[in-house]
This record gives sequence, C-alpha cells and structure tokens, in this order.
Amino acid sequence: MKLNKIEKLNGVLKLPGDKSISHRAAILAAIAGGVSYLRNYSPSADCTSTLKCVEMLGARIERQNEVIKITGCGSNGFTELKVALDCGNSGTTMRLLAGVLAGQPLETILTGDESLSRRPMGRIVEPLEAMGAMISSTDGHAPLRIFGRRPLMPVKYRLPVASAQVKSAILLAGLFADGVTTVTEPVPTRDHTELMLPAFGAKITTRQYEDGKQISVTGGQLSPADIRIPSDISAAAFFLVAAACLPGSEIRIENVGLNPSRTAILEVLTLAGVDITVSKNRFEGGEPVGDILVKGGLDPNKSGKPIILSGNIIANLIDEAPILAIFGTQLSGGLEIRNAGELRHKESDRITAICNGLRQMGASIEEFEDGFRVGKSRLHGAQIDSHGDHRIAMAFSVAALFADGETVIVGAESAAVSFPDFYKRLAELSYPGPQFSLLNDVKSA
Repeated sequence: MKLNKIEKLNGVLKLPGDKSISHRAAILAAIAGGVSYLRNYSPSADCTSTLKCVEMLGARIERQNEVIKITGCGSNGFTELKVALDCGNSGTTMRLLAGVLAGQPLETILTGDESLSRRPMGRIVEPLEAMGAMISSTDGHAPLRIFGRRPLMPVKYRLPVASAQVKSAILLAGLFADGVTTVTEPVPTRDHTELMLPAFGAKITTRQYEDGKQISVTGGQLSPADIRIPSDISAAAFFLVAAACLPGSEIRIENVGLNPSRTAILEVLTLAGVDITVSKNRFEGGEPVGDILVKGGLDPNKSGKPIILSGNIIANLIDEAPILAIFGTQLSGGLEIRNAGELRHKESDRITAICNGLRQMGASIEEFEDGFRVGKSRLHGAQIDSHGDHRIAMAFSVAALFADGETVIVGAESAAVSFPDFYKRLAELSYPGPQFSLLNDVKSA
C-alpha cells in the first residue's frame, strides 16, 4: 500500500465487532446445547479461523445477513478429527480452544501459521495438564496435540503472567471439570470471558482480594444465547490517533465497546490533551458500550512532560502499543512504554518492528528489552515492512497520513487479520480524499 499525507479525517464510523468478544461468543455457542445468535460478529481473519475450527468440530454455522447462527454440540458433542485444526494466525483461537478441548475425551491437534507457531503456548499447557489433560508441543510451541479428559479436575491456579487468554483457557476447561475451578490474577486483564459466561448459563463468581482478583466457574452444561457484539475499541484506536494528530479532524465512532479493561487508550489520549467525548453509554450483552467523538489538534497548553506507561496499565494497552508509538512522535514530551516484554511474542517482535519502522521515518526512538521511548519527531515517508503483522501495518499507515512524502507499507494486506475493511474505512473519512493506493509489486523491505 502506497500512502501520502492527508489534511484531516471527517465523518461517522461504524467498526466491526470486537475480536476478543467474537472469539469467546463463537466458542461458547459451539459448546452450548441449542441455537445461539451472534450479531455484529467480527469479519476478521482471526475470528473466521475460530468459526472454521468449531465448525470442523461439529457445530453448525449459518450466516443470516449480519447474524451468525450457531447450533452448538452440547458438552459432549464434538467430533474427533483425523486432521489438524488450523488456527491460522490467531493465538486467541488456539489458546481458548485448547481449554475446551482439554475437557473433551478426544485426541485433537491445533496448528497455525509460521507466526503463530513461534508464539508461547507453554503457559496454557501447565494448568491444563494440572487439570488432567495431556498436551504435547514442540518446546512449548504449536502444534499442540491434546489428549482430553472428562471430567477434568478442578484447580486453583494463580496466573504467573498477566494474560486474559490463559485465564480464559482455564475457565473454559473448568466448564468440563467436576467442581469449581478458580483462577487468581494479580494484575487485572480483559474480563470478556467472565462477563459472557453468565449469558450462556454458566455459574461464575468473582471476588477481589488484596493480592488479586479471583474468578471461579462451576462445571456444567451451557445454554444458548443471543449476543450483540460491540465494535472493537482496538480497531477504533487507529482512527482516534489519526484524527487526534490531524488538526481540523472530527469523527464519531458508534457502538464502541467500553469495557474498563480496554479503555486505557482513551485515558492516555485525554491525558495528552486530545478532545474526546463519550456519549450514549449503555450495556449490551453485559458489556458497556457508547459512541466516541474525537476532534483533531493536540492541546498546546498541555505540559511537555513525557507520558510514561508502565506497570499494571500495560495489560490494558498491549494491543495499542504500536499506534501509541506513532502518537508519541507528535507529543511535545514524547512517550515511553515499559514492562511490555510481551510485545516481543506477538505476530511479530513488535518492539523491534516499531523501533525499526520509526527510525526509517526519521523518528527519535530508543529500544529497550521491555519497551521503547519515542520523542517528538517530524516524520518522513519510507518503505516499512509490516512483518505480516496487522497492527504494525495499520499503525504505520496512520503515521503516513501526517508524514512528509510517500510511505509504502509492505504486507499491508495483513490488516485483514483483524480489520478487513481498514483501508476502505480510512478512505471514506479522508479529506480531500484518499491519498493511497494498492501496490502489487513491492518486495519486503
């Protein structure tokens, strides 16, 4: 994709359904007994991988306009396969399905693409084996061969790292355990799983203690549900930053999920002086939802002190780190992210990808093992290798909108992993019109 500077963004934006919530809804619907309806399900490649996997396992999938109808298999209905389940590029698909498959009296194999095969899976193997499943892997990486057990043994497990996916894998396995399974998380993470489980009839309790939050689930059969999935705030983040950095911009993003475990991006932008208003607050399917209005132009009266993000807030911002790095180049005091070593184990080593890309665009940036520090910089166009990472591709596409000269994003098609219509939506909002076009002959930088 070739992109050039634009003047501003204006308009109303409707975004696809939240990826994290879509994954969970499809998996829970597949193990429920009966017919569930999922509205505004994410069209991303990752969430499509989840649908394909549960369909192979025996769930019946029907698409009715913008509604996904899933006839679940019930707790005992999955089909044993002679082929591997391909999770594509989706770590969420692999980790959450591993939790479910641990409780199935079947042998199954979970595999994925080259990028997914580099991501750590040992963190789910340990607790699931403690519950009675047997899982073989290649040094803690995919493919995973799972020998499930029914019933599983309930456990009390304290997360060694902040991970909503690990927490969710254990809670899903707990649905097939004989008793109560409890997960303790010292650092708060996304709570979409524990919010959605009651909608499918699961018995779940949460308690807050000084040393962390405890979430407990009781094993048992799920019932079907009708779920409306809010728009993805992680997708919204790219447009929020783009509008904030282009004076004169004004966009309204409708029906955005405002789960407190995901809204730190709004807090950071507000802290930096971005004019953001949230309205029409309500709840849908247990999740808080609202409309976000953002107006362009950073407040010149805000302090020039750097914004430093570290500690517990990082779990709330881990997906937004690439676009926040771009945002930092426009702040008078710059921006620093630390305690984010997890970024090195995403679809790419995002810390290195961010730093190398911004250096190519002329930014002042320092790389750390667990993060980076970026200073205010005037960006210029460059050829950027996305490393096949959707969030790197979209973040640098935003940078191109206020960089001098032409920027080429190699691997821009990777945006489809989470946001197939990203460039289309960007074009609709751009003034005086989209200054970018698709290229077919660019090789890796």
